[in-house]
Amino acid sequence: MDLIKIAEEAFATGKQHPSFKAGDTVTVAYRIVEGNKERVQLYRGVVIKIAGHGEKKRFTVRKMSGTVGVERIFPIESPAIDSIEVNKVGKVRRAKLYYLRALTGKKARIKEKRVNG
Repeated sequence: MDLIKIAEEAFATGKQHPSFKAGDTVTVAYRIVEGNKERVQLYRGVVIKIAGHGEKKRFTVRKMSGTVGVERIFPIESPAIDSIEVNKVGKVRRAKLYYLRALTGKKARIKEKRVNG
């Protein structure tokens, strides 16, 4: 058997996360180790891209911290991710939302998809 596949299976978390796509607003709860203490930090922002497949799948979340845009890349199978919560389902026609980097203020908002039910 391939050694890479064995290593990937050993480090796979097997957690079930909700399905989301580019344009959705998500809150990612991930664990941070500071010295000997461990805490959970929430990171809320818009998913601007999803890349990769299988265990290598990762997604980029962009949020505004004051007037500065901050992007963070999370691997889906990361053991540091505690949970992922979908806050809003966005209505977009693109898979990669790089154009949001150039927009500020109300122009950077994404329309919310109306959910019947």
